[in-house]
Amino acid sequence: MAKIMFTRHAEKPFGTTQGVGPDGTANPEDLIVRGWQRAGALVRFFAPHDPADLSPGIATPTAIFASDAASAGASLRPQHTVLPLSQELGITINTSIAKKDKKALAAAAIAAAAAGPVLVAWQHDVIPDLVDHVVGSKIAPKPWPGDRFDMIWVLDQAPGATSWTFSQVPQDLLPGDSEQPIT
Repeated sequence: MAKIMFTRHAEKPFGTTQGVGPDGTANPEDLIVRGWQRAGALVRFFAPHDPADLSPGIATPTAIFASDAASAGASLRPQHTVLPLSQELGITINTSIAKKDKKALAAAAIAAAAAGPVLVAWQHDVIPDLVDHVVGSKIAPKPWPGDRFDMIWVLDQAPGATSWTFSQVPQDLLPGDSEQPIT
């Protein structure tokens, strides 16, 4: 079965809460401390020591995509959300696709899903359209709420099928995470 999982980047700066890079230096384009906590918790969410502990609908990815942060002022949050997981799994994060290039991401994710489960970490304002581009129709709830960092959207395609099924899996990793799907 082909599987593509989408997660929003982890928590970002707000108000006076600063983003910090992996080395602890202030960076407004990076995660806040809670975001780094989520990034670390995602390691065992997607790669538990015992594969039987995977949440239903979730699989350990064999490919990871995060939006490109090459331009000045571009967010590092998608890449850093999956950085600990990529290091644990020994997978290089594919950061070759620009944030708004939905068509390219859809094609690359579908191609990668033929070889194994795919994880996509992106900005919340683009994820619904990315999902719709993969599926080829409007299936994703819109918009992804600005205050939700705790949900995984999953697309599955059975062998030989041409359509995808959509589901949502709560992360339930940090205090305050919701099990309610995004509507």
